[in-house]
Amino acid sequence: SPGWITGNDTLLNPEYRWALLSIYVFVLIGGFVSVALMIDILKSNIRSVTTMAVVNLIAVHIVFLLTVPFRIYYYATSCWHLGAIFCKITSAMIHIHMYIAFIFYTIILVVRYLTFFKQRDRLEFYRKLHALGSSIAVWVLILGVFLPITVLGYGDKNETESMQCFDFGKELQQTWSAVINYILSSVLLAITLGFTFLQLCIFGLIYKKHGTMASVHQEFWAQVKSMCFVMVIIICFAPYHAFRIYYVAMEYLQKSKDLEMKNEVFLACTAFSCFDMLTFISNTRLRSTFAKCLAVCNKS
Repeated sequence: SPGWITGNDTLLNPEYRWALLSIYVFVLIGGFVSVALMIDILKSNIRSVTTMAVVNLIAVHIVFLLTVPFRIYYYATSCWHLGAIFCKITSAMIHIHMYIAFIFYTIILVVRYLTFFKQRDRLEFYRKLHALGSSIAVWVLILGVFLPITVLGYGDKNETESMQCFDFGKELQQTWSAVINYILSSVLLAITLGFTFLQLCIFGLIYKKHGTMASVHQEFWAQVKSMCFVMVIIICFAPYHAFRIYYVAMEYLQKSKDLEMKNEVFLACTAFSCFDMLTFISNTRLRSTFAKCLAVCNKS
């Protein structure tokens, strides 16, 4: 039989295995519910840069969620029977999902900030064809470049030909791999800090302009929605990349013990970004809750 379905020395730690299994089951169910609630956005103006970014974000979530059942299968059975290549593809998709989602978050936030400072309603492509072309370019880059490079170049024979999957820690002992991980994590954390600072400054400007009546203005709630995307990045992506720097350092020095499984838990938590679509449907309820809290504060 193939090498990846033999041997008993690669069984996963039960504590981490059940934690990962629970996370991915929750992500699969909640992710598809979140995406399903946003299908109506396809009827919106696709010339809008923000709308096209959201549509592509939904597509990225769907592609990733299609691979989640295989992760659930692996953590439920504690072994991988589907081959080394498919293991690499499944492993690569969570990273591709994370970074492509981050790119679209960046596009959405930058567009929102530009419309705020330039006092414009929206930024649009000149033609629908331009919007479609930009989306196609992104997907060609994802499926035609990043995925093949990952499948062909990541991991070695000894790691992938076992009953264990998602076990590419030794790759980080190579200098080039460690450096790339340091750069990616540092850049993402720096951009996250930049977005957070800028968003707080914008709230400060709105408060300075409208005072205590800021919450009744549309621009305030537009920025609340932007803040929701910033919070998705802070909660889902920042912890993983902060831990990643430490993990890569320990793996490069060959001093890690169970850090690889802890890294997998942090990585799994990045998948909660699939719930980001809920920020679009919760605006009315969020306003109501905020208004009630403000009323209570005013009474006190």
